[in-house]
Amino acid sequence: MVSNPCKTDFRLDGKIAVITGAASGIGYATAKLFAEKGATVCMCDLFGDKVEEAAKEIAGAKGYAVNIADTASVESLVQTVLADHGHIDILINSAGVGDIEWAEEMSEKTWRKVIDINLSGTFFMSQRVGQEMIKAGRGGKIISLASQAGIVAIDQHVAYSASKAGVISMSKSLAYEWGKYGIQVNALSPTVTQTPMTEGFWYVGERYTNTIAATPAGRYCQPVEIASAALFLACDASNMITGENLVVDGGYTIH
Repeated sequence: MVSNPCKTDFRLDGKIAVITGAASGIGYATAKLFAEKGATVCMCDLFGDKVEEAAKEIAGAKGYAVNIADTASVESLVQTVLADHGHIDILINSAGVGDIEWAEEMSEKTWRKVIDINLSGTFFMSQRVGQEMIKAGRGGKIISLASQAGIVAIDQHVAYSASKAGVISMSKSLAYEWGKYGIQVNALSPTVTQTPMTEGFWYVGERYTNTIAATPAGRYCQPVEIASAALFLACDASNMITGENLVVDGGYTIH
């Protein structure tokens, strides 16, 4: 049984953090904050050139290309990170897609794409990094981005909602199985967060007006606010929290 003590400095000094979807949005904001808190950040994204450029903006960071829905690509990434750093302490599963269609019109291609990336890809990354954490015997942290859409119904989001509900359930199962190794596994469910993926859908007309009116906080989220929640779950202040879904939604899902 591995049990790491609680520390309340909210630092990540000496930690090796792998962050997917890190070329932009929440992943990038998380990489930036983690580096500021002392972590060595491995920024991973499908778009290798883009993530390598993003990594140049963050001290000590390095960019890596990965297709999380491809197990061979995941294996290559993990082997490369281990060759560079020797071990992995933190995994942030931030990569995902937000393709949306009405349920009666949804194509098989869209369904499979969303599930393959958001759910299967998140599992493949968690499984492979989890294996290395178990082997190293150091414990670890795995935080996967879910969504408020995994908790409540949102129109045109049937595949996305299914994938994110799956991430929440999967995180609980992994937490249950891997707790004895000192690995805490949690999900993080944001509300609409201002990123390139959300602006075309959530910032338009009545959808924007109605959603803001239904959010007690009266606004959408900023990427750094999700990064801050990820920092809490990744640092040693949260060592007694596992199998949970931290909802950061300005109150949207409470009614």
